[in-house]
Amino acid sequence: MSRYLFSPLRIGPVTVRNRIVFSAHLTNYAEDGLPSEQHAAYYAARAAGGVGLVITEEHSTHPTDWPYEKLIHGFHRSVVPGYRRITEAVHAHGVPIFAQLNHNGGQASSMYSRLPVWAPSAVPDPMFREVPKAIDSREIAEVVAGYCTVASHCVEGGFDGVELQCSHSSIVRGFLSPATNKRTDAYGGTLVNRARILLEIIDAVREALGPDRALGVRLCGDELIEGGTTIDEAVEVARMVEATGKVDYINTSIGVATSTLYMIEASMAIPPGYALFISNAIRRAVRLPVVGVGRIKDPLQAERALEEGHCDLIGVVRGQIADPDFAAKARSGHASDIRTCLSCNQECVGRMGLNRWLGCIENPRTGKESVALPIPRARKRVLVVGGGPAGLQAASTAAERGHHVTLFEREQATGGQVAVAATAPSRAEFLDVVRNLRAECERYGVDVKTGVAATAEMLRDEHPDVVVLATGARPQPVHWAGGLDRIVDVRDVLEGRAAPAGDVLVVDDLGFHQAASVAELLADRGCRIQISTPGMVVCQDLGVTLDLETFNVRAHAKGIGQRTDEVVMSASAESDGVALQILKHTTGEMTEARFDWVVCAAHQTPDDALWHELKKAPFPVHRVGDCITPRRAHAAVVEGHRMAVSL
Repeated sequence: MSRYLFSPLRIGPVTVRNRIVFSAHLTNYAEDGLPSEQHAAYYAARAAGGVGLVITEEHSTHPTDWPYEKLIHGFHRSVVPGYRRITEAVHAHGVPIFAQLNHNGGQASSMYSRLPVWAPSAVPDPMFREVPKAIDSREIAEVVAGYCTVASHCVEGGFDGVELQCSHSSIVRGFLSPATNKRTDAYGGTLVNRARILLEIIDAVREALGPDRALGVRLCGDELIEGGTTIDEAVEVARMVEATGKVDYINTSIGVATSTLYMIEASMAIPPGYALFISNAIRRAVRLPVVGVGRIKDPLQAERALEEGHCDLIGVVRGQIADPDFAAKARSGHASDIRTCLSCNQECVGRMGLNRWLGCIENPRTGKESVALPIPRARKRVLVVGGGPAGLQAASTAAERGHHVTLFEREQATGGQVAVAATAPSRAEFLDVVRNLRAECERYGVDVKTGVAATAEMLRDEHPDVVVLATGARPQPVHWAGGLDRIVDVRDVLEGRAAPAGDVLVVDDLGFHQAASVAELLADRGCRIQISTPGMVVCQDLGVTLDLETFNVRAHAKGIGQRTDEVVMSASAESDGVALQILKHTTGEMTEARFDWVVCAAHQTPDDALWHELKKAPFPVHRVGDCITPRRAHAAVVEGHRMAVSL
């Protein structure tokens, strides 16, 4: 199966044992600008899992570059001890590790540095909305020297090479792009001039590295912005990079980290392999090894990308965030055991956007690798009630740690609300969290009994040591519904209890996928849809997971209307429909609207009847997930794992 994926490759002075790369990505693990023990444990876990090459997150090259709080300040020599801890931890598994060097340029804020943001030209970034200082020739030399300094620290810290980040968020990308480089001096105008700073950095960094360490350059193949870099110019830059004779490989990227971020870290709405056209074009133009990227989720996709000649190495980031043993499982013929990434972006990309450390909705150990798990106590007989993410994770972890586990699920299949959500348009891959957890339960010997509605009497008769309740949540009517038959919950639609038709209002009280999913589903069935929200943006949390842009494109194509800043106050029955009183809370204006049906994405209530019945049980009873209080899937997984570890 893996003719190409597990073949070795020479990258300059470094040989990798396979073609899988754990490419650079933010983690928010830095502490006071320094690498942390968590960094070392995080990268080491992927090295132990068999990856061919690790490339760390970016290391800032200059004090003017501090775009987010938890950034590694590579320009301070105090980073070197942390570098050594990271490289020694990865080298212990026989894996080479490179450091990514970067200055984010105008894609930054002065909030942390209290210094002007530097850029090639005074073009404000659309996210940070701060006018940068157009740097002069002296400051350009200072930027180049900063890369050289950090490269020297990397040599001292034991890295096998460095990668220059010149792609989605970089001052170098800013110079390369005609959209952000408006200069008229030797660093602006023609592509040769715009690439001048990159070539100067390559010269300086190669001198700092010497001949025994690898040097790579990561380029953006298409910024996807008006007047920005496109693939033809990216190919020309790649040729210039190769012509220096000082670079050992080229990595690739797509999009701009602030304008078109949703294409860099694409959600499940974007097809796997969507960015391979960039590595393909560059690979045909240069002889250097080229890294391809683009939501590669499994070894078959990676092998196919290599076999078809799109690239020489394949970047797998979220796939190895979800499963550190991605490479080892693929190599040993156990690819079906891989905990496949969902591309949901909730706990990786989403947490980054909220200034939190990187985690994973599927892997509760991600971000906690440096924290040792307690040694399991005596083996216990554990009964888990509920086969959604919380119950499956609790059962899987408990069984993995040596407990005897039986799981009861009242439906004929496991999955809970996730299985329902995955039936909506563009959400099918969400079901992988259930498939992955169910596979782990089988691997660790959990006795899964579906079609069994556990009762308090039945659980008492089993005489367990511990019971874990993961019974989920159920819909509850919104306060203004008035018991009307044509006002239903999103779950009523997705689970087939209601079939709205005609003009439908979807009320978005949750700000996430629930309203968007059912709106698309009903639009596909021929309904005329409006989404109403009390917020300023419909389904606003889709922005956190980078789903909002693609949803808006699909919604526009399907004729889905969007109404903001309004609250439904009351409802009354009309002939074949519902009349609503709606408050525009920004103005205080009250209006009336009529719809054939109203579908509510509203807060649920815990399905905790069994918990109350077992309060006086002769054994410990624990709750996890929505039966404590309704939240999102990551909370269910974390709580299921935490509960099982505590047993």
